[in-house]
Amino acid sequence: MKTSIATVSIAGELPEKLAAIASAGFNGIEIFEQDFIAFDGSPRDVGAMVRDHGLDITLFQPFRDFEGLPEPLRTRAFDRAERKFDLMNELGCELMLICSSLHPQAIGGIDRAADDLRQLGERAAARGLKLGYEALAWGRHVNDHRDAWEIVRRADHPNVGVILDSFHTLARQIDPDTIRSIPGDRIAFVQLADAPLIEMDLFYWSRHFRVMPGEGDLPVVDFMRAVMATGYAGPLSLEIFNDQFRGGSPRAIAVDGHRSLLYLADQVRRAEPAVAPHVPAMPPRVPVEGVEFIEFAADDTEAASLGRILASMGFRRIARHIARDVTLWRQGGINIVINTELEGFAHSAYLTHGVSVCDIGLKVADAATTVERARALGATSFSQPRVEGELDIPAIRGVGGGVMHFVDGASELSRVWEIEFQPIEGAPGAGTEAGLTRVDHIAQTMNYEEMLTWTLFYTSIFDVAKAPMVDVVDPGGLVRSQAIESPDRTLRLTLNGAESHRTLAGRFIAESFGSSVQHLAFACDDIFATAAALLASGFEVLPISPNYYDDLAARFELEGELLGRLRAANILFDADERGEFFQFYSRTYGEGMFFEIVERRGDYQGYGAANAPHRIAAQKRMMRNTSHSRWSQQTRT
Repeated sequence: MKTSIATVSIAGELPEKLAAIASAGFNGIEIFEQDFIAFDGSPRDVGAMVRDHGLDITLFQPFRDFEGLPEPLRTRAFDRAERKFDLMNELGCELMLICSSLHPQAIGGIDRAADDLRQLGERAAARGLKLGYEALAWGRHVNDHRDAWEIVRRADHPNVGVILDSFHTLARQIDPDTIRSIPGDRIAFVQLADAPLIEMDLFYWSRHFRVMPGEGDLPVVDFMRAVMATGYAGPLSLEIFNDQFRGGSPRAIAVDGHRSLLYLADQVRRAEPAVAPHVPAMPPRVPVEGVEFIEFAADDTEAASLGRILASMGFRRIARHIARDVTLWRQGGINIVINTELEGFAHSAYLTHGVSVCDIGLKVADAATTVERARALGATSFSQPRVEGELDIPAIRGVGGGVMHFVDGASELSRVWEIEFQPIEGAPGAGTEAGLTRVDHIAQTMNYEEMLTWTLFYTSIFDVAKAPMVDVVDPGGLVRSQAIESPDRTLRLTLNGAESHRTLAGRFIAESFGSSVQHLAFACDDIFATAAALLASGFEVLPISPNYYDDLAARFELEGELLGRLRAANILFDADERGEFFQFYSRTYGEGMFFEIVERRGDYQGYGAANAPHRIAAQKRMMRNTSHSRWSQQTRT
């Protein structure tokens, strides 16, 4: 499968773009005319530079406003094309994209357009070149791939084919199965893009909101199935116009793009194997059975502070690693590991981010197969030197600089705690002293422009789905939040994209230099009993404004006794037609991390989004008070 990407899809100058595209694993590029014009080398220099990176120029674009013009505009259009042919010959590119005309003087008519393309096809053939005709979704006379194909069919020239673009077809809600009737050898090129469903002008939507396949809401898989059913065997190319990508990392965006194409092809192969015989096989998306462990990086002093917080939540330090400065804390089905090693990955993570979650262990059906799929999609496997007695636990580097390990029940990996850890003499056994049972969700924070990267990473590797995005109002600005969930919800991740460093999430990113996990939510079966147990253990709960409970009484028909219990324990409440949700929080520590305790009743599947502004306000109030107290103490001394 040959993969390509338009140079307009990623940020940077042309040499930087080419390096990123080649590094990501693409075979070719669509060279956008503006990228070539902005470069100070000759066309031959550009062609040589592209080939030096191991890439082909799969398409030259765009050639605009060609077909259906009256004289003398028609003659001028042919002259313009000849000059582009000269350029293409120097570049070493054989195919040019002609997009349907927007010219105000263009005259409609399929036969007129076909005749223009036939004549230009003759001129292209004399140069050893080919043409591809594409219907823009906002074209003046041609805005449907069915019309574009009919024009190409009537042009009836071997050097003229049709170009299909998923956005132009799907944005107009044209049935992609209409593509199946087009002979594959008459499809000159295929461009792919996804987009979120937004009601707006087609041109503006296209130029600002395209995303990689799998990152939006369009049925790109159905489009690709139809294309592959024709027998088309040419490049699959990305053409993405997105304001976020224009300011992002070229390498990161290129990696996302290549991953999206591999994931798309894999989805087609699974949905309709007969049309994708040449798509490389990879293991299916991985079902996740839960969170096996969460590992913190810390030094000895910070580990002691973190240990006190864990103890106040009912966790017990039950085991120590056989050869490393690593301890295991447990409660219910929750395993927390604190790593204070002075070398290795965890130590590097601590030096960079301070106290932080550096590793997440997931329970999967087959750990080795999980890594195999991740690697097939461009993820990097992770390993570091082992000591005697340690297991070789399969792992990959996650997004955000962390690591993910995988354990399964089909091998000795399931006995990692028995094999690698020794019980601490005199330590109490594992129990549910405070009633915490499992990890409810892991909240990861990133810059908003990185959210699509994180979403694609998780949804392409694991059997998870994304929930609708929610806007969380912080006094310092908006935070976009999107949940990623497994079908049985044994894995829940909430991705929180900060648009401003004035928000609590943005401050966490800045202060921790990009650390991702900002808070951990633990589930319990009786939140009031758990709150009482934690209070008795010295847990410092986040105090909530009394005004919240007055408003709560107005929004929900709560019994007076229940409202009083919520207020007394600083517990927040939410409900929908499926069930109820209770939550309370720890105070922040370190660079802004915190813990959450939740109880779900009925079939409530949300995360208490309505309470987030109240929680954030309370956290910022505590941080201000703490800073003021420290300042006052310093001035007195």
